[in-house]
Formats: sequence, C-alpha cells, structure tokens
Amino acid sequence: VQLQASGGGLVQAGGSLRLSCVASDGTMNDYGMGWFRQAPGRERTFVASITGTGRTVDYTEDVRGRFTISRDNAKNTVHLQMNSLKPEDTAVYFCAADRGGLASRILRAYNYWGQGTLVTVSS
Repeated sequence: VQLQASGGGLVQAGGSLRLSCVASDGTMNDYGMGWFRQAPGRERTFVASITGTGRTVDYTEDVRGRFTISRDNAKNTVHLQMNSLKPEDTAVYFCAADRGGLASRILRAYNYWGQGTLVTVSS
C-alpha cells in the first residue's frame, strides 16, 4: 500500500487547511488510519486516528475540537480538516495505515506511512 498525503501549506493563525491521504490500494477500507506530525527537532507524535469502519475516532487533546478526521472509503481517502490553526501546529504531517483496523495512538502499530506534507502556521 502506498499513501500519498497532500494539502499542506502556509496559513495564518486562525485559518484552516484540509489534508488528504490517498491510498493506492482499495484494501485500505479495512485499515485503521492515523495522522501524526513532526515539528522541527522533535519526535513524531499522534494527532488523530479513525478505525476501518469509521465508527471510532480519536484525537490528541491539543487538537480536539479544532481538527476532524474522516474517511471516504469509496475514494480510498482519509481527510484531516484543521480549523483554528495555531503556530504550534506547524509541522510535517504524516498519514499512516494500520492493517489491524484500529485507531491507535502508537506509531509502531502502523504498517504503512505516507511521505508527509508540510503545514506552516504564521502568527
């Protein structure tokens, strides 16, 4: 499975961006999907995740209420809608797929990773 993330860019604080992650393989419909981010000089951390069925979602506390993860299995796509962006949201955002179908917060639970898309929020 290959994952292609897109939608990053430069936005002012308070603005919005919508990230997308497209999978090359239709089997991602059964996979749990996650978004992680990595700021310069820092570790990659969990942002949001969604189960294969889409029934369960999870968010890190920093983004809860501002970000929304969703999936369109017909298009092999997962989205991360990011509203009310803050400068501290600046990072490279990665999507990932978990064959187990869960919405894990743990990096090593994911089997496939996209290349990342840069989000820069100016103050």
